[in-house]
Amino acid sequence: MSTRPTDDRSWTLYGQRQLERGHVPPVPDRIDWGFRPGTGPGTEILGPLAGKRVLDVGSGPGHHAVHLARAHGALVDAVDLSPTQHQRALNAYGTEPGVRFLCADAAGHLRRAEPYEAAYAVRSFACIDPRHLLPALRDGLVDGAPLVFSALHTNGEGRGPSSSVTPRQEFIRLRDEAPIPTRMWVLTPRLWEKLLTDHGFTVEAVELLRAPGADSPAVVQLVRARRGPHRRPPRVSSRPRTRRPPVPHAAVGVGAVVLGEQGLLLGRHRHGTWELPGGAVEPGESFEGAVVRELAEETGLRADREGITLLGTLVDHVDGVLRVTVGAVVTAWEGEPADQPGESVGGWRWHRLDALPQGLFVCSAQILAVWRPDLPVDHPPAHFTPFRSRSGTGAPGPVGDRGAAAGPPDR
Repeated sequence: MSTRPTDDRSWTLYGQRQLERGHVPPVPDRIDWGFRPGTGPGTEILGPLAGKRVLDVGSGPGHHAVHLARAHGALVDAVDLSPTQHQRALNAYGTEPGVRFLCADAAGHLRRAEPYEAAYAVRSFACIDPRHLLPALRDGLVDGAPLVFSALHTNGEGRGPSSSVTPRQEFIRLRDEAPIPTRMWVLTPRLWEKLLTDHGFTVEAVELLRAPGADSPAVVQLVRARRGPHRRPPRVSSRPRTRRPPVPHAAVGVGAVVLGEQGLLLGRHRHGTWELPGGAVEPGESFEGAVVRELAEETGLRADREGITLLGTLVDHVDGVLRVTVGAVVTAWEGEPADQPGESVGGWRWHRLDALPQGLFVCSAQILAVWRPDLPVDHPPAHFTPFRSRSGTGAPGPVGDRGAAAGPPDR
């Protein structure tokens, strides 16, 4: 799995230069999707946003997110991969009510967050590999959620879009500064529509926003799409491995959610259940350490503690034995899953979230149900206690994640 879905180093340098200049863009009266104020439609194309959870992909210095919170009552998660862009946002608007700023990979964040009711990106979509971002948006938006984004169509030299999904070199320009090279996916409207349709979206409109006057040939595409209805799969059953109770030393264990671009990683136990990677916690071992060890022992994937987010503890009773399971999400790893010698779980496969197999192991089903309550997973009851939450009220919620789409230049 790639841990660099975008050329974040370029945007880190750009953000650093803007920090040094002390440039803080003002909160606008509307969202301008193109390169010139007042060109094309504004914020209204996102629809009513009051009280809705909204994702800003590649939020840069955060001024658009603040506009949505102040003027429209939205609850905005503003996500950017560049630490310097993130710092600019925190410096200017870090205490803004209704806005949460995250320095993260947008796709990785979506795989762990509660589904959003709207998403948008202002001139940042072309900075992200669509094959990395669109699967996560598909799974991370509720049915009917709007997705509105603007992306480069024709650059300042008049070079038009490509008909293949490959990045090309473009430049980030600042007045009186050397241009910063970066990668962008500059695609035709037809190709954007195909990619979106293939990932469960309906494209409602594509509009070209041209800069007024003849001084610049730059053109921006404004794409309006909507998340189609998720296919409602049948309820997924779960069952014990055997009729025998667990032995006492196995009463504390971990289970890891590994969600890649191809889906959720599950393996088949020799007793027939489908399971997340995981196993018993060894004496003196941390939960994160147990996840890293079990992931390597069972699948061959390599991770480190910094790429592990603990969800919380699940407690139930099996034949008089107290069973404690700690759920975790693995946000970064290396390698490809493969069967390992001497392990009881193998046949590792990626499964789409809307096509999970029948017969999940109970503990795995319980973890998936607290990670994504919208999944149609049946399981015996268990008491869940989250380790951390967004609101601080004890409700399950995402924690600070690492690695998001870098934002575009702001003016």
